[in-house]
Amino acid sequence: MATIGTDILRAKAFLEAGDLVAIPTETVYGLAANALDAHAVAKIFEAKSRPEFDPLIVHTHSLEAAHDFVSDFHPDLLKLAEAFWPGPLTLLLPRQDKIPDLTTSGLGRVGVRIPAHLLTLSLLRELAFPLAAPSANPFGYISPTQAGHVQKQLGNKLSYILDGGPSEIGLESTIVGEEDNRLVIYRLGGLSVDDIESVVGNVSIQLNQSSNPKAPGQLKSHYAPRKPLFVGNIETLANQHRDHKVAFLIFGEQPAWIEPGFMVKNLSPTQNYKEAAANLFAYLRDLDESDAEVIVCDLLPGMGLGLAINDRLRRAAG
Repeated sequence: MATIGTDILRAKAFLEAGDLVAIPTETVYGLAANALDAHAVAKIFEAKSRPEFDPLIVHTHSLEAAHDFVSDFHPDLLKLAEAFWPGPLTLLLPRQDKIPDLTTSGLGRVGVRIPAHLLTLSLLRELAFPLAAPSANPFGYISPTQAGHVQKQLGNKLSYILDGGPSEIGLESTIVGEEDNRLVIYRLGGLSVDDIESVVGNVSIQLNQSSNPKAPGQLKSHYAPRKPLFVGNIETLANQHRDHKVAFLIFGEQPAWIEPGFMVKNLSPTQNYKEAAANLFAYLRDLDESDAEVIVCDLLPGMGLGLAINDRLRRAAG
């Protein structure tokens, strides 16, 4: 099994040798390798059982460093980078040839971000290359927000887990690109639409749900527990599955009709969206590991981070 620790020089040595290292970020934990080394990147796809048509996000430590492997910044994307990096924002940018086709699944743009996590930023500054790093979980499963999650599901497939504590945000980054001189959100995430529009004005949203994604995290079934997850009115769903042991994922005040003895995870009793986002994947994992047979949940009100949380719930339900 992988060693868990906080030694960035040890993590650096493994990455320079072409090995895999799990890294903490403010969004989720990533499974990292040298983004410029196709052989190292291939190990990511193998470890995750990830299809090679699903592109990876490249992590770096500064806007200046990003210019080493991207060929251009649209002016509005540059405004977003200056406003929100480091942070939960990925920009789709034209790539230089030094980025292997495997990293981008053959696409002409590469997803780039600067994570807002001091330990990982320190590691990135020590490296002579950026890191390709999708979430450190088996493909399609719930994203990890703690080092222990990574160890449990991929610990025998990587060399080292850099432990930076629980992920602060708990949702993957928001992905933004440009088409025909207009900005497009391809994945909702830890940076809200309102925050983005406060800097660049109106943007369009294209949440692809096919097997031919333009950006990471766009597949219809993703972030999913192994147990069946149903999204809708939880009372109706509970009645439909009354012959099974049901677990509940809720937001806000717990309904009085949920009887004692049922497993309930409350994303935020006070309806705090940031708290709900931080708890989402960990609570889905807890319910998946419980003795429940079915998980039911309501969608959150569709505002702010609620939009991104609902996107993850719909994809988790597949």
